[in-house]
This record gives sequence, structure tokens and C-alpha cells, in this order.
Amino acid sequence: MEPPTPRVRVVLGDASRGPIHPARARAELEEQSPVGAALARGLVRAQLSVAVRLSAVVAVGLGGLPLLFAAVPAIAHARLFGVSLPWLLLGVLAYPFLYLVGAVYVHLAERNEQEFVALVEDRGQK
Repeated sequence: MEPPTPRVRVVLGDASRGPIHPARARAELEEQSPVGAALARGLVRAQLSVAVRLSAVVAVGLGGLPLLFAAVPAIAHARLFGVSLPWLLLGVLAYPFLYLVGAVYVHLAERNEQEFVALVEDRGQK
């Protein structure tokens, strides 16, 4: 019986690229040195910032609607195309809004990751 193969830690894996030459910054990331940990914390902080900002947009956008309806009863009783406006906004238009916020999140998260990879590659070449 063969012993199990050891685990391999994959850091900054990108299947679309060719072979990557080892760089100092990558080594620091893989070894979890203080510099590598600071780089990783920076990426996590940037991703968390995007998530919190977009969560606030969703909370204000969707959470504010019931408050608006309570504050302005005329809007709560309005009808559009024979359907109550609150039902249209919360039951129908909320889904495209959430989809749009999700697409924006994916775009910003990928941009953060690309900037991180560029930073690591630039740092490793210096």
C-alpha cells in the first residue's frame, strides 16, 4: 500500500497562463512571511471593502423601500399597470437590481485580484 501523496498548497493559481517563474513576492506568499501575510491581508481588506459597500447599497435600496412606503402612503397605494407599486418594486424589480449589484461585485472583485497579481508580479521583478 502506497503512502498518500502530501498536500500541496496552491497560491495564486491561474490556469490560463503558462509556467510562472518563481519570484520573491510569491515565495513570501507561499511561506506566509510577514510581507506575504501583509499582501494577502491587503487583498482580503480590499475584497471586504467592496462587499460591505455593495451590501450597504442593497440594504439602502431594498430596505429603504418599506420605509418609503410607510412614510409616504400615496406611493404605497399607487398602481402601475394595474399592479400595486410596492409589489412591482419588491417582487419584480428587486431581482434585476440584485443581479446588477452581483455583476458589479464580480467585476470589482476580479479587478482587485488583477491588481493584486500585478502588484505581486511587479514586486517580484524588482
